[in-house]
Amino acid sequence: MAAVSASPPPSSSSAAAASMGLDSGDKVPHVLAVDDSFVDRKIIERLLTHSACKVTTAENAHGALELLGLADGQQNFSNTVSNVNMIITDYCMPGMTGYELLKKIKESPKVKQIPVIVVSSENIPTRIEKCLEEGAEEFLLKPLRLSDVKKLRCHLTSNAGNSSDEGLICVRR
Repeated sequence: MAAVSASPPPSSSSAAAASMGLDSGDKVPHVLAVDDSFVDRKIIERLLTHSACKVTTAENAHGALELLGLADGQQNFSNTVSNVNMIITDYCMPGMTGYELLKKIKESPKVKQIPVIVVSSENIPTRIEKCLEEGAEEFLLKPLRLSDVKKLRCHLTSNAGNSSDEGLICVRR
């Protein structure tokens, strides 16, 4: 079973929420972060929680599918997460790649509308193009930085039911 953790946003997150374009009364965006590297998961988690997001993590694609209620033969839904507004996944993971996870998400009517961001430490143009063609909203290079998280703001707010950024256009790299 995949290690899972959920981090609520820090209690003094009004400045962080404002920097993400969220009013204090808005729903807090929920992000599922998937990475086999503990260090990379913690970096993503820390950046997102400091940007006023709730973060749930999974150490592999199979764990993410379980959390989304999409695991093959899944009958127990007690560990599933709800109201996920974005998924950030590493590309290179053992067992199932981030690309394969992306495909499964985009094939599911239940979760296909959730924006998926693929991250990788390898800048391989064919890999990037393949992910974007399959439906990834963005492809970012590791290590993620605060500036990367700020670029994702429009994906978070538009999918979190926040109307303050209506008409905001996300631009791919």
